[in-house]
Amino acid sequence: MVFGVGRGYHSREVETFGNPMLDGEANRELFEEQVEIILKTFHEESFSHHGKHYALPPEVPYRGYALHEITLVPRPLRQPVEVWQPIVSGSARSLDFMARHGIKGVISATAESVVERWLRDYQEAARRHGRALRLGEDVILGFRMCLDETETRAVERARPYFEEHAKFMAPLGMLRYSEEHVSAVAARQAQSPTGVTLENGVRNRSWLCGPPARIVDYLKSLEAKYPGLEHVMIAWALGTPRDLMLEQLARFASEVMPAFTSPATA
Repeated sequence: MVFGVGRGYHSREVETFGNPMLDGEANRELFEEQVEIILKTFHEESFSHHGKHYALPPEVPYRGYALHEITLVPRPLRQPVEVWQPIVSGSARSLDFMARHGIKGVISATAESVVERWLRDYQEAARRHGRALRLGEDVILGFRMCLDETETRAVERARPYFEEHAKFMAPLGMLRYSEEHVSAVAARQAQSPTGVTLENGVRNRSWLCGPPARIVDYLKSLEAKYPGLEHVMIAWALGTPRDLMLEQLARFASEVMPAFTSPATA
């Protein structure tokens, strides 16, 4: 399961806060309470919740008696339920919330220097909540990717889809290809589609472009640098043709993944 801070709202929230789409703090507060409820339904045989926004079960007569707890039916077959949440701005509050509830992190298409800082911050937040993690443990690292025989060819092949992706994502303030972009994300600021380049993304390792052997070498360096890292995710710019994604997946599977397959796994 993957959680993300959404933009939805309901009537009680509107009465209390106004429109949460314009109030990031109200939106996050509501989201955090909703996640707490969901985790209770997963992990407890029966539960109750009395928070700022929700009262479960509701304080109303039920078949002639007061209902104090409710259950989720059916409950998840496998426990514990694994929960992942995207790390977008790397704020201390969000990392602490994740660590407190044992939520794992997803860092995708983010500048290398920021990734290292967030991994250490996540590890420290987990330590404060009694969990000793190796650096990189319980985190997925994600990259945009284009494989070709040279870096130049890979960059030129990815460029038209990168540019369309930037046009869509920059006004939402969701590009994280540099420290400046991450600061803009944290400040909820729109970004300029022309203020980011694919070359910058490749240089900062939010994009992996080049021959498979070079990608293997870089991922091997991450394996050594972050001993707890077990998950890598690859993706493409919005608008990348399906056929190109399938071709790239096939190359990744045949030319990159075997370098990370142990004899036991094979």
